[in-house]
Amino acid sequence: MKGEEFKDDWRGACKLPREVVQRLTRRSPWRATVAVLHDVAVLALAISVGLFFWPNPLVLLICVVVIGTRQHALFVIAHDAAHYLLYDNRLLNDVVGRTCAMLQGLSMCTYRVIHRMHHNNLYGELDPDTALHGGYPRGRAYLVKKLLKDLSGLTAWKTYAYFLGGAPALNTQTNVALRPLDDTAQKLKTEARNDRNMVIAFHVLLLGVFAWSGYLVQYLVLWVLPLITVVQAILRLRAIAEHGATTDFSSPLTAARTNVAPAWLEWLIFPHQVNYHIEHHLYASVPHYNLPALHREMTTRGLLENAEVVPFRVTLGKIFAERYLGNAT
Repeated sequence: MKGEEFKDDWRGACKLPREVVQRLTRRSPWRATVAVLHDVAVLALAISVGLFFWPNPLVLLICVVVIGTRQHALFVIAHDAAHYLLYDNRLLNDVVGRTCAMLQGLSMCTYRVIHRMHHNNLYGELDPDTALHGGYPRGRAYLVKKLLKDLSGLTAWKTYAYFLGGAPALNTQTNVALRPLDDTAQKLKTEARNDRNMVIAFHVLLLGVFAWSGYLVQYLVLWVLPLITVVQAILRLRAIAEHGATTDFSSPLTAARTNVAPAWLEWLIFPHQVNYHIEHHLYASVPHYNLPALHREMTTRGLLENAEVVPFRVTLGKIFAERYLGNAT
């Protein structure tokens, strides 16, 4: 439907056979559920360990990092739900996706309309994500400074203003301030605003409950702190790894990047196959667990020969380079 769609972006790329795409776009409810339960189980374990050893600072530091990585992983799950990719049942898809996002103070429905603009206008005037990943490389010191600022919690307010749809993102390639909710179907716009209000009400209530129970400090340290520090740094690093330091914006093959990394690094920074980013832009209707198979199909047919499929260490070299391409926030 107009104003709701996520477009597959085949600019500069050859299409896969129809039967292959149909196979790869099939949703698997059990695989989606296992992915969610894995993140929830790790979160529960890390929080339990943190509470058991409270207030041991070393243990808490490790727990905060682990919790932050799984909070980010749940955001990736919410990303799949925003694409309608978790479950065929739309209600179930949205309930799970909105819950994963709400726990982090984010509105999945608002993110849906923001992310739709990113997919449908990659590196164009209406791409709101250019504010985060545009203008790289700018040197090692610049990015390290940004990541340290993220880890200090000073940039979290920008993330929440952006993902709740309340503040415009400045596309620094075009100097255009964008309010993503202004360009979407009325149905999605209404859902986004209702979801945003529910998220705010939920967290006000949650804060009150923990204050009443006497566990407010534990809640702030083991849930809020990872959200405003670790998650912020991962979001920035991943966004830049996916789109930063690219120079040819004519096709997702060169305007996006697939990062190849060891399994442990994928678990920390690129959960749920989110590192297959070129493939995701080309075929936005493929759920995360089928992205590796999509990558293999495209590689076998030679469709990624001119694409940025590189080891993550190569990506780091590119985004740390001392070369100026513009401004970034």
